Amino acid sequence: MVTVTQDAGIQRDPRRWWALGALVASMLVLGFDMTILNVALPTMAAELGANTGQQQWMADIYIVVFAALMLPAGLLGDRFGRRRVLISGLGVFLAGSLIGTLAGDVTWVVVARAVMGVGAALVMPLAMSVLPSLFGPSERSKAVGIISAASALGMPLGPIIGGWLLNHFWWGSVFLINIPMVAIGVTACVLLLPETRDPSSPRVDAVSAALTAGGLAALVYAIIEAPDRGWGDPLVLGTFALAVVLLTALVLRERRFARPMLDMSLLTHRGFLLNTLAATLVTFILSGLLFVLPQYLQAVLGNDALGTGVRLLPMMGGLILAARTAQPVVARFGARAVIGAGLVVLAFAALLGSRTTVDSGYGFTALWLAIAGVGFGFSIVPSMDNALAALPRDRAGSGSGLLMTLRQVGSAVGIALLGSLLATAFRDRLDVGGLAARAADTAGESVVAAHLVADRTGSARLAASANEAYVHGMGLVLLVCGIAALVTALLVAALLPNAAETADVRTDDGADGGAGSAEGVPPRTPGVALPQVDARE
Repeated sequence: MVTVTQDAGIQRDPRRWWALGALVASMLVLGFDMTILNVALPTMAAELGANTGQQQWMADIYIVVFAALMLPAGLLGDRFGRRRVLISGLGVFLAGSLIGTLAGDVTWVVVARAVMGVGAALVMPLAMSVLPSLFGPSERSKAVGIISAASALGMPLGPIIGGWLLNHFWWGSVFLINIPMVAIGVTACVLLLPETRDPSSPRVDAVSAALTAGGLAALVYAIIEAPDRGWGDPLVLGTFALAVVLLTALVLRERRFARPMLDMSLLTHRGFLLNTLAATLVTFILSGLLFVLPQYLQAVLGNDALGTGVRLLPMMGGLILAARTAQPVVARFGARAVIGAGLVVLAFAALLGSRTTVDSGYGFTALWLAIAGVGFGFSIVPSMDNALAALPRDRAGSGSGLLMTLRQVGSAVGIALLGSLLATAFRDRLDVGGLAARAADTAGESVVAAHLVADRTGSARLAASANEAYVHGMGLVLLVCGIAALVTALLVAALLPNAAETADVRTDDGADGGAGSAEGVPPRTPGVALPQVDARE
């Protein structure tokens, strides 16, 4: 049976730092898989004949399912045991990886990624929701930083190991490698993570979950299909309208419940809203960049898969460095200053990267990638921590779920929207003069397809045009990212509450005045019922 100690009025599990290690192992699996597919997409596009839209779906379906199921998955963990559901999620993730390993066409890859999204949805929110149960406010920032660093660490490992696998084995090996990673995560959770529950959490509403999944899927589908069909196409417009109807119905339905699964009223808290906006924007940009960069590094600069993974390290290195140092910097200068500065640095890096030309070479790319990584790190960690700190204690649990859901929505929309902008710019700029109609259509699908057509036809002019068109499209994507980051930085500087205002909403002494604050009863940790520890553990 696990024993707990009393510290500053809050019960603490003495194994909490070892338990954090189990969560780190689980997060490494997710971080690893988020980037390993990005570096594999050019190879898979060539071998499977996938166009840009299909590549977007291979990357996006994982995130759409992830975002749609995150809230109900978190509530399942609250009711039936977070460790039990987290381990189940890793098992589902393993099943999806096996399907991907055996997949023989684009459809089965998409199916595999969808199954993996279900598993990830069971892992991510529970890993985050365990933190308030284990750590008090004074330790929460450090725990969030460690979890963020674990996700970041998995990101550079994914392209490097994935690149090595692609150079030596078939593309399905990028799914096969997940099996030992999942085994490590499951073992760590079984041995180190105590079982916790919150039976008082809101019930899982199947209708709301279906509205979330349908609305997000319709939105992403419309954004991805618009470049091919046209933004005025009836199917695209109809799908956009369907997304609006479903998501509006979701909001109206959730507002009827006293304890909604998706508590949109949390966005009325200014600190939570602006910090969530900053975290979502950073995720939006990061996901878009990790979609467009591997194709630039492979198709335009001519690197192999392993070389592409290695060349992403400057951004990952900057991200890890900033994530590790964010806490002391915030303590010295304040979260508002650090988040705003991080977004300005990110905007500068994106605007600098938008000046990339075909002849720029990797040195220039490495420079702005490293700067972007620093901006990412100094934006994401304090904004996530401050978003939760800005909420009343009795709503921090639902706020955590909403924050993670919106971040995943930002990721899905980032890939869809920025990928569609890239596809449109590439197709408009590509010179296919002299090619047969079928070859011209194929070349316009992606830069990888254009190079395959150029190799088959012996057209150096087409290859050069494809490189120039892709770099032009990537520049537009980076320009949009830079402007969005700069606008958000200005909003943060002007509107984000300072530390004193946040402290007025939520104190660190545990005296929230809610249930559990009576004499002789330890006060509740932020927004989460005091963890019920299984005697069997």
